[in-house]
Amino acid sequence: MKVITLCGSTKFKKQFEDANAFLTLQGNIVLSLAFFEQSEGIHITPEQAKLFEEIHFRKIDLSDEIFVIDVGGYIGNSTRKEIEYASERKKMVSYYSESERSQTWIRRSGCCDNLLL
Repeated sequence: MKVITLCGSTKFKKQFEDANAFLTLQGNIVLSLAFFEQSEGIHITPEQAKLFEEIHFRKIDLSDEIFVIDVGGYIGNSTRKEIEYASERKKMVSYYSESERSQTWIRRSGCCDNLLL
């Protein structure tokens, strides 16, 4: 069992939810985002953005690994900082796009059928 923090753009809410479900079903403790301002159209202040960044860095501190939701290989500035932060702390870094390229589909009943990971 590992502790894994999900990192990536808040525009990829569905992929975050799918990765969270998949990794949890594998027996991991998954730390994710509280909400998805880009995909939900929520406005945040610069102060809130800084606070969320610090909270996410603390989640990475608690983790064994980060799983980067980089749909189509997309990595924004905040995610790039999180990858650097995790790497500096010798955390394992895995990428969603690697799963996309391998075309490995996991079939489960109920939620998240045909989950790509």
